[in-house]
Amino acid sequence: MTKIKSKDGTEISYWRTGSGAPLLLVHGTTADHTRWASILSAIERHFTVYAVDRRGSGESGDTSAYAIEREFEDVAAVVNSIREPVNILGHSHGAICSLETSLMTRNIAKLILYEPPLSTGNAIYPPGAAERIQALVDKDERGAAVATFFREIVRLPDHEIEMLRSLPVWKARIAAAHTIAREMRADEQYKFIPERFSRLDFSTLLLLGGDSPSFFKQAVDTVHGALKNSRIVVMPGQRHTAMDTAPDLFTGEVLKFLLE
Repeated sequence: MTKIKSKDGTEISYWRTGSGAPLLLVHGTTADHTRWASILSAIERHFTVYAVDRRGSGESGDTSAYAIEREFEDVAAVVNSIREPVNILGHSHGAICSLETSLMTRNIAKLILYEPPLSTGNAIYPPGAAERIQALVDKDERGAAVATFFREIVRLPDHEIEMLRSLPVWKARIAAAHTIAREMRADEQYKFIPERFSRLDFSTLLLLGGDSPSFFKQAVDTVHGALKNSRIVVMPGQRHTAMDTAPDLFTGEVLKFLLE
């Protein structure tokens, strides 16, 4: 494990494995770096993998006042510490952080964004959902909070939630449950302004599950329309956790894009 300091002094941790060109993995809400375990062995044969714990998760630090902008700075700090062009794979909330990081550093080679939950004008989460999840956390019902997040927000079927429960990362999800509501609110408040990204010219892959909720498709289409060098790949039959439900399919798309 390596720790670096972000712009505001918060310590951000990451794990380095494999060999080859750098690939930074930025996890989504309610997780830590271990959420990539299902695909790690396949990608570290080709890349030096930097798997980060976002602030508030795993071994990274946190602050009492949360702002999503600090997370953009966190990812940029890791990228700049690598000191050579970095590929980035960001999932969900981590995809928003990765996208914004692209405006803060020139050290990006390629970018992969898997279903960033950004608003395209309509509400993306049910009314009161963040408050219900926070109430469960406050009652120390963290497991219920995580399950509620996947059921009501990500909209996974029960059998996929049970599969996620069986994975080692579930413990990390419970430990990070206190970050769910704040990241949901940040997602809803985040304003995507297409013009800000019009000058980005590195290749970007936008991943989408074929069975994912429509708001993810709308978000992916919106980002695609703003970038001049992007493509969309739809993974048939998948939703928001294809790296767990179809790791070979997911890894195949990632490697095909990065190695071409």
